[in-house]
Amino acid sequence: MNRHTTFGSPYLLGFDHLERLLERTARNAGDSYPPYNIEAFDDGSLRIILAVAGFSQKELSVTEEDRQLVVRGKQAEADGKTFLHRGIAARQFLRSFVLADGIEVTAATLENGLLKIHLARKQVQPSVRVVDIKIGDMP
Repeated sequence: MNRHTTFGSPYLLGFDHLERLLERTARNAGDSYPPYNIEAFDDGSLRIILAVAGFSQKELSVTEEDRQLVVRGKQAEADGKTFLHRGIAARQFLRSFVLADGIEVTAATLENGLLKIHLARKQVQPSVRVVDIKIGDMP
């Protein structure tokens, strides 16, 4: 049975991962915590700024996982505290951003309740590779 997909053209070989990427992005589109900004600079670099008020450096993690930037936050439990009102969000979160080929995380800083993640575009030189043609069956 043939499956018709967005990337179903016979000329687009190996792009099925892009379709999975689009599906995953659509699922995460409604998540709004924590709020964030994305800034672009003239040199092609980017900066993501997440509002993480109340989180310490030890309660945050920034990782690259399978071409995704993943930011996690989990605050320690408020031991023995009684709140009359709790309006400051203290829930854990996971925020992920898909990274294009050639984009790399260069730094992350935490200052005044803002987590700033710097991204740069690697300079990639185009290349050409000649493939030898052999006679006989493929291994």
